[in-house]
Amino acid sequence: MRILPILAAASLPLLAGGCLAKTAYNVATAPIKAGGQVVDWTTTSQDEADRNYGRKMRKQEAAEGREREKWEKKCHKHPDADGCDQYTGYRAGYDN
Repeated sequence: MRILPILAAASLPLLAGGCLAKTAYNVATAPIKAGGQVVDWTTTSQDEADRNYGRKMRKQEAAEGREREKWEKKCHKHPDADGCDQYTGYRAGYDN
């Protein structure tokens, strides 16, 4: 009967050792993981850059479309007006 408590007490460090080692590993690697997360938050990935560029170009193209529509309506009503020979307004993707 006395052997059971002694055996249980002797095996306790072996059973808890994995938990302690994993905790020590997590504590040791936490600063590295946190640093990596900060870098992810502060930098823009290529995918994000592409998505942002696409959004910017769609907005510019929409603005160009609205301006061209306005130009076409004006020139349709008054074809002899100044500037109706060729569209020279805003063009998406060009720095104006």
